[in-house]
This record gives sequence, C-alpha cells and structure tokens, in this order.
Amino acid sequence: MQEQISKSQFKARALELFREVEATGKAVIVTDHGKPAVEVRKYRDKHRDPLTILKGSVAEYADPTEPVGEGDWEALE
Repeated sequence: MQEQISKSQFKARALELFREVEATGKAVIVTDHGKPAVEVRKYRDKHRDPLTILKGSVAEYADPTEPVGEGDWEALE
C-alpha cells in the first residue's frame, strides 16, 4: 500500500517526502479531504533501454529450455 498524506501534512514535510520518494522509489499519495488528489513518484525516463525496464522482473529462472505443458499456463485457467 502506498503512503497517503493530507495536503496540510504534505506542505509541512514536502522536502522530507521528496527525499524519501527519491531514495526508496515508493510513491506518496496526497489527499484532499480524504480523497486521493496527487501522486508523487520518482521520475523515470520513458526512453529507457528495454532490458533495464525488465531488470528484476523474473520471479523464477528454472530450466528455461524445458518444454512447458498446457497446464502450466495460468492464463488458460
């Protein structure tokens, strides 16, 4: 779950929150009367190398050359 903070609290802690978002990469949702209004997140260049975008996205890498059966595909369920 992303951190949520009210506009008044954000105003008082903006610099601290900017540094936290930059360091951790976790977004902060700024709320107005309890409803999400603005999302503050780390900037990411849209023109990144595709391999950089996919880095760290593989959950498991076991026997990649072995055949896959139809029952192994979650999308078919």
